[in-house]
Amino acid sequence: MSRRLASQAARVYQAGNMASIDHSQAEDKPYGAFAPQRGLSRLIGWTRCASDSFLGRKFAYALRRVGLRSLAGRPVDIEALGARMRLYPDGNVCEKRVLFTPQYFDPVEREILASRLREGFRFIDIGANIGAYSLFVAARAGPSARIVAVEPQPEVFARLAFNIAQNPFGTVKAVACALADKPGELTLFLDPTNRGESSVRILRSSAGSTVRVPAMTLLALVQNEGYERLDAIKLDVEGAEDLILEPFLRDAPQSLWPGLIVIEDSRQRWQSDLAALLERSGYTLLAQTRLNLVFERPHTPAEEAVIGG
Repeated sequence: MSRRLASQAARVYQAGNMASIDHSQAEDKPYGAFAPQRGLSRLIGWTRCASDSFLGRKFAYALRRVGLRSLAGRPVDIEALGARMRLYPDGNVCEKRVLFTPQYFDPVEREILASRLREGFRFIDIGANIGAYSLFVAARAGPSARIVAVEPQPEVFARLAFNIAQNPFGTVKAVACALADKPGELTLFLDPTNRGESSVRILRSSAGSTVRVPAMTLLALVQNEGYERLDAIKLDVEGAEDLILEPFLRDAPQSLWPGLIVIEDSRQRWQSDLAALLERSGYTLLAQTRLNLVFERPHTPAEEAVIGG
C-alpha cells in the first residue's frame, strides 16, 4: 500500500459526506441497511489487507482515520471474524478495530482459542462488548457449543444482542449484567470517548456519566447456566478482573475452573496479585500480548472424564 493510495482514499472520502444517525434509529433498520457503499467498501478492503509490518499498520491506521471521518457517526453492516455485525466505530475502539483492521484484533489470543475448540465447547465472554470474541468462537465451535456473552452497559448490550441475532449459530446467549464479588447492583462508570473502557472502577479522575446495573458472581452465572465445566473464559472489564476471578477460584469446585483464561493485562490496576493467584491455582502463563495475558491449566483425570461425557 502506497502514499498515493492513501491520498486517493482521502479524495474518495470527504469528511461529513454521510449524515450522522441516532443509535435508536439504526436499531429499527434491518441488517444490510448500512452496508458500505462502493468507496467505503474499497477502503475497508485496503485496511483489511494491510500487512502486520510497521509500514502496513501505519497505512492501515491512516486509511482508518479517513474512513472514520467519512462515516460521521454512522454504523456499518459488515462481516468480520466469521460473523455478521452492525458496527459503530465512532466512540468504541473495539468496533473500530473489528471494522477496519480485524487482522490486528487479538490475533494471538484468537488463534489460541481456536486451537482449543472441541465438541460441546463451553465459553464465557465477560465484558463482551459488541460480541467480537463470542461470535468468533460461535462461528468455529459448531452447533454443540454453549457461549455466554456478558455485557452490563445498556447501549452496548443492545448492539451485542443485535449482532447475535444476525447470525444463524444459535449458540450464543447474551446476559445484561456486571460480574463482581457479590450479587446486587453496581455503578458503572461510562467512558464517553471509548465505550469499551467503561468499568465498575473509576479509571480516570474525569469520568463520564454513570449508570446502575445489576451484578452477580461468576459462580452464580455458571451455576445458573447449568455448566458442568468451563473450557475457556475471556475477561475484559477494565481493571476489575480480580473482583470476578478471586471469589470464583475461592468458592467454585475445581471441576468448574476454566481450562483457558484470556484476561486483560490490568496488573497495574488490580488490588491484589491476580497473576500470582492464578499460578498458585495451577495455571501457566501461556502468552503475553500487548493487551492481554493468556493462562492455561491442564485438566485433572476427573475433569477429563467429565469432558469425555
